[in-house]
Amino acid sequence: MPLNDIQLNPQLLVDLYKNSLVEMDEIHSSKSKPASSKATEKAEQHQSGFKFLGDNEKNILLVVNYTQAVHLPDEQLNFITSILTACKLGLADVAILNISNNKNCSYKNFQQQLGSRQVFLFGIEPKQIELPVQFPEFQIQPFNNCTYLIAPSLQELENDKLLKSKLWVCLKKIFNL
Repeated sequence: MPLNDIQLNPQLLVDLYKNSLVEMDEIHSSKSKPASSKATEKAEQHQSGFKFLGDNEKNILLVVNYTQAVHLPDEQLNFITSILTACKLGLADVAILNISNNKNCSYKNFQQQLGSRQVFLFGIEPKQIELPVQFPEFQIQPFNNCTYLIAPSLQELENDKLLKSKLWVCLKKIFNL
């Protein structure tokens, strides 16, 4: 396949060129924004003040912790995209928030500012988001009008069939699949 025929999806382009594709000053000054500018703006800064990947259309929050990435590494993004596809969801439906690149990451802020109704903690302990409830991994936990699920990190899940099957059982219950 010639290089000119390679097609990249818009989200991948945003991830690859987040600092050089579009000047943010140009985005804010233009009245009609091209689609790629809108995606860049959404990926960089949201009204909530949180930086996250996705559009959060269904108020589903996926919380991760990667100190070496803006959102998450490409391998984990591909993995989470395949999980979302299996749940009949896409990146537009969720917000992927990296707590290492955001301040004030508490469950209260997630609910107030993002409207989160379902929160998935991947490799995150409840106390890291100031959640006053302790519960084990793969236990669907309702609390304060929100459903929480703790799972191992995405790297661990990707490499362990048993953990993936446990996650899938929980996802089927949560999303009525």
